[in-house]
Amino acid sequence: MTARRKIIIDTDPGQDDAAALMLAFGSPDEIEVLGICAVAGNVPLRLTSRNARIVCELAGRSDIGVYEGADRPLERPLVTAEHVHGKTGLDGAVLDEPTMAVRPQHAVDFIIETLRREEEGTVTLCTLGPLTNIGMALRKAPDIAPRVRELVMMGGGFSEGGNITPAAEFNIFVDPQAADIVFRSGIPIVMMPLDVTHQLMTTKARVARIAAIGTRPAKAMVDWLEFFERFDVEKYGSDGGPLHDPTVIAYLLKPELFTGRNCNVEIETTSELTMGMTVVDWWRVSGRTPNARVMRHVDSDGFFDLLTERLARL
Repeated sequence: MTARRKIIIDTDPGQDDAAALMLAFGSPDEIEVLGICAVAGNVPLRLTSRNARIVCELAGRSDIGVYEGADRPLERPLVTAEHVHGKTGLDGAVLDEPTMAVRPQHAVDFIIETLRREEEGTVTLCTLGPLTNIGMALRKAPDIAPRVRELVMMGGGFSEGGNITPAAEFNIFVDPQAADIVFRSGIPIVMMPLDVTHQLMTTKARVARIAAIGTRPAKAMVDWLEFFERFDVEKYGSDGGPLHDPTVIAYLLKPELFTGRNCNVEIETTSELTMGMTVVDWWRVSGRTPNARVMRHVDSDGFFDLLTERLARL
């Protein structure tokens, strides 16, 4: 039997972050969640921490520690996305406030301690939000970089442009300085950009399959998706909205769903016009060394089959 993949999830929930967490929780044979680190992003830290704990309790995983991290980016004011996710970040489903407590350790210290404790090359970092916690950890303890097996992230874009500015995807835009640290760290990176996530539309038929599961977690997910997609339906004129963050967990479970190539990725940190842009050298014209595997295509039906199957296990 293949050993379970040890992961730390760094997140700013967000309805699509909730879907990613539930996909991980529904896959205990393949994935061991060592801890969940909350970061400010879609909403402020006090709400992302709350939301992570709500999802843990909903999925019956209150045994997993939730650690609070950075409440602001490294160098810039915090930008949030209530216009997409609602004032709580998890608008759409009515759920009880969490009863599980936040773990007392700071998320950055938890990341450092865990990577130093676990065998080198066995822990994967799964980032679903701004990269502030990871950037802080690398600044504080650069020795952890070679200990990371892989960092699988949702963020960035190239042919799809940006979703918060014409040039920048939200997660990178919120803290481009942290993203720059990560992309220069030497950690093996797998990047799930908007080019992939915009292929994963929550169509009515796909949401109906989740609704048919009939469980409390599935019902909450449907309510979240129906709220979350309204912004993108209006923006893109599509049948449903793109489901971004679960691509990170889906890649760990079924990497064959995705195709891409090794590229050099640089982060724009100085120009206000293109701040947070991920400059992806897809055609390898710069001569710069590749530092990330950038995904470009996904089997969308296979992705939603996987998500639906794992939600049904909760």
